[in-house]
Amino acid sequence: MNTFGRKFRVSIFGESHGEAIGVVLDGVQPGIPLSEEDFAGDISRRKSGPKGTTPRTEDDAPEILSGVYNGFTTGAPLSIIFRNRNTRSGDYKLFGDMPRPGHADYTASIKWLDFNDPRGGGHFSGRLTLPIVAAGVVAKKMIGYKVSAELVEVGGVSREDALASYREEALPDGGIEEKDTPGASEIWKDVLDEAIREKDSVGGIVECRVTNVPAGLGEPFFDSVESLISHAIFAIPGVRGIEFGDGFRAAAMKGSEHNDPFDTADSSGLKLHINVHPSKNGAGGVNGGITNGNPIVFRTAFKPTSSIGKAQETFNFATGEICTLQIPGRHDACIALRTPVIVEAMTAIVLADLTRML
Repeated sequence: MNTFGRKFRVSIFGESHGEAIGVVLDGVQPGIPLSEEDFAGDISRRKSGPKGTTPRTEDDAPEILSGVYNGFTTGAPLSIIFRNRNTRSGDYKLFGDMPRPGHADYTASIKWLDFNDPRGGGHFSGRLTLPIVAAGVVAKKMIGYKVSAELVEVGGVSREDALASYREEALPDGGIEEKDTPGASEIWKDVLDEAIREKDSVGGIVECRVTNVPAGLGEPFFDSVESLISHAIFAIPGVRGIEFGDGFRAAAMKGSEHNDPFDTADSSGLKLHINVHPSKNGAGGVNGGITNGNPIVFRTAFKPTSSIGKAQETFNFATGEICTLQIPGRHDACIALRTPVIVEAMTAIVLADLTRML
């Protein structure tokens, strides 16, 4: 379905090339100052434009339709839409007969009996992450925790290695002043240039950290913090994996290496539970599905973009034969470049829902 959450419910709607896309938020805390300008910062982080992102540009201007009065949330359902203006639907006519490898063209037609809107990927498009980012802006205002995410790997190259190459190129003799905060498209320029040159794509890994989280959020088993965050994160198009704390490395560790010992007690030796916390964070801030007071830390793996310019084989349902497909249109060489703010939004949505359930 298109709705997530129990007490803070997020419902998205629309298609990539339809009139508009949007979100309805129910369970919004009343009295939060909110205007359309509040969305600008996070929306700009998701925008296309830098190297490796799609040439399709939209103004992405939010229109608040309900749930705000005199500059404050009312507590009633909050509705926000974004108009689609820069569409080229003709690029997608092929895919009804020739589904793109790795894409949702085939499964969408099966699921919705060929009545689905294929233009721009329709309801399966990454464009639907824009209303998610808008929901995240509201969710961040509802929680008292800091949620931040950044790219740590692109095309198999770590941020540290890419930064080292960038600095070496930017400061060959120490005579060129380095930028304080180069963007991801600059840091991984060589990786992206190669993918673009080959008409191919690359994936990436995003790391997310949530600080100032109190101990006690979440439930064991099905509503564990990891379960809920994973549920939301896997709703982002292109996600292929998630790991918390030590993640998959924990499988090669011993218990003495992975365990998080506690290190706080008062002078009498009695535990002060309000201050006790693990001294390291191999569990990523969660034990038994419940937050332990340490930062929540997890990493998300994004696949290479499915729509690439390189020729691929697919099945042609019109002719009944395998044929060669070269995909037209405007696509990202690396979708991961634009996803940190989306990961933040999904995480904030989960935490806002958990907080509302307290």
